[in-house]
Amino acid sequence: VQLQASGGGLVQPGGSLRLSCAASGIIFSSKAMMAWFRQAPGKQRELVALISNAGSTNYVDFVKGRFAISRDNAKNTMYLQMNSLKPEDTAVYYCNSFFRDLPWGQGTLVTVSS
Repeated sequence: VQLQASGGGLVQPGGSLRLSCAASGIIFSSKAMMAWFRQAPGKQRELVALISNAGSTNYVDFVKGRFAISRDNAKNTMYLQMNSLKPEDTAVYYCNSFFRDLPWGQGTLVTVSS
């Protein structure tokens, strides 16, 4: 099983990025709850957003109204649209099941800075 996150980069405050998570070696739809996590330098990995197979979504307070999670089971892919980015959003972003029971990929670095 491999989870490959991509789409990170350097963006100015207020900018947008769209992250993708491509899964291989697993039937994506077998995971009822998928999620995005992030880990900032010197901090623990934390949950950002989650999505069910039915498309129900939940977000942590610090990204509500700014981020949108989605999934395409047919493509074995999940997305995170990030808008109105802030410097405190700077982190490595990872995808996994909500229960963190899949091998972690390398993540994708998002840097928000002017």
